[in-house]
Amino acid sequence: MKALEVYNGSEGATTRAFYAALEKYGAAGIVAVNLFRAQKCSTRAKKYRGGVRGVGSYRGMAYDRKAWSMGNLCAALAEHGEALGIAYGWKRDPLALTNPWVLYVDLPNGQVSFHSPTRGEGPDYAGEWDAMRASEERIIAFCDGVMHGFRVDVTNHSTGELKFL
Repeated sequence: MKALEVYNGSEGATTRAFYAALEKYGAAGIVAVNLFRAQKCSTRAKKYRGGVRGVGSYRGMAYDRKAWSMGNLCAALAEHGEALGIAYGWKRDPLALTNPWVLYVDLPNGQVSFHSPTRGEGPDYAGEWDAMRASEERIIAFCDGVMHGFRVDVTNHSTGELKFL
C-alpha cells in the first residue's frame, strides 16, 4: 500500500487499513498515522463545501478531526519523539490572523507544520520555519518509509532527504 494512493483516495476502508498497517510499526507508526491524518484532513477541509444539517459543515468537521489528530500527534511525540529523534513544538506565526499557532515537527526528511487557532500541548519550538511548503510530500515519504519497515536515519536533518538504514 502506497501512502500517496491512500492520501489521494477517498475510500474509508482503505484509509483505515493503511492506519492499522502503520500502527504495527510501533511508535513511528503512531506518529506517522497522526501526521498523515492531520495533513489529509487539512488538505480536504480546504476543498469541502456543504455539510450536514444540525451537525456542521464538512469543512468544520475536517478541521475538528485535524485538531484531534494534532492532539494525538503531540501526545505520541511527547512519549516517543526523543527516542525517534523527532523534535517538535509550538510557535506563534505573527502573520497569521485566524490560525496563529503552528505545530512544527522535524522529521528525518525535513520539517512539516500545521497551523491551528489554539496552541496545543507540547514544548515551544526552538527553530524557525524552513519556508519550504513541503509538509504533504514529506509526510507521505515518511509514512512510506515507516510502512516499508525501514529504520530512519535521524542523524542527517540537513540534507532534507529521507535516509534508511
